[in-house]
Amino acid sequence: MTTEDISPMLQVADIDLEESQQLYEHFRFEVDKGQVPVRIDKFMFEKLQHSSRNRIQKAAEAGFVHVNDKPVKSNYKVRPGDIVTLMLDRPHYDTTIEPEDIPLDVVYEDDELMVINKPAGLVVHPGCGNFHGTLVNAIAWHLRNLPSYDPNDPQVGLVHRIDKDTSGLIVVAKTPEAKTSLGVQFFNKTTHRSYNALVWGNFVEDSGTITGNIGRDPKDRLRMAVFPPESETGKPAVTHYKVMERFGYVTLVECILETGRTHQIRAHMKHIGHPLFSDERYGGTEILRGERSGSYRQFVINGFKLCPRQVLHAKTLGFVHPRTKKQMDFTSELPEDMSSLLEKWRRYVPSVTNE
Repeated sequence: MTTEDISPMLQVADIDLEESQQLYEHFRFEVDKGQVPVRIDKFMFEKLQHSSRNRIQKAAEAGFVHVNDKPVKSNYKVRPGDIVTLMLDRPHYDTTIEPEDIPLDVVYEDDELMVINKPAGLVVHPGCGNFHGTLVNAIAWHLRNLPSYDPNDPQVGLVHRIDKDTSGLIVVAKTPEAKTSLGVQFFNKTTHRSYNALVWGNFVEDSGTITGNIGRDPKDRLRMAVFPPESETGKPAVTHYKVMERFGYVTLVECILETGRTHQIRAHMKHIGHPLFSDERYGGTEILRGERSGSYRQFVINGFKLCPRQVLHAKTLGFVHPRTKKQMDFTSELPEDMSSLLEKWRRYVPSVTNE
């Protein structure tokens, strides 16, 4: 179980720990030899990505945070060699991936790999409250008659991921050799990926590059933030963008990733003042540009309803085939919610111009 799976379980307020209560280990970490003394709630907060310090403190108060097999309070300072464990009153959730009959839009498939056009709203991988109904469960069903494919084997399966509410292309490896080859290509940045995004605001320039480290936002652990490239916070990230169509108050852009960080396009665009349209987590569900009229406000609200997710689509994907060594390039059409929204903006812009 990953730290992302564990942290939602820290809902331990108002729980009293009884001596007879059976506890189950959910998290274990040996403190590094070079670790300086630090409060255990801070230490665990840095390890459990989707948790909060307050939840960790309540877990400690309930007796669920242990060091060297003994419960400690949240002000305990960890020391080199300490064994830190999170002990909860319920067993691990079974994260075994089971096949589920979920429709897949398979763009391409052969003995080594498959390329899928993922719809918006479909979670890619189980975790954080989404243990069923994911793309991985759907792939397991699609390949259920392939004896060599084990959905629980990390040597096969998804090579990269896209957000739940992002649509578009994703590649799956059927063999360990294919996953290794594709993984190396992603690591070496030799793959080709482009996204279409509708963002708030107009651009002075027709193209540009956003450079800035991406890491967890200290104020919101579910969101990513951008830090200076020379800082030690976050991981380096580079996004190239090009204007495709201007609508005055919003702009359709093509984004090409040089790196593949979590929420990279969403965080980078927010950083330069152009949040993705309808992206609630990054402020895109506010009316950030345009008129003050009630009719315009209603127009934008209707747009949010038409496409109630960040307007982002993984449109193209290119890589070298692991076996044939030939270049493979794929393009997917924009999904209906996104294309309908763009048409709505196209009709609105001339009406404003003619007034």
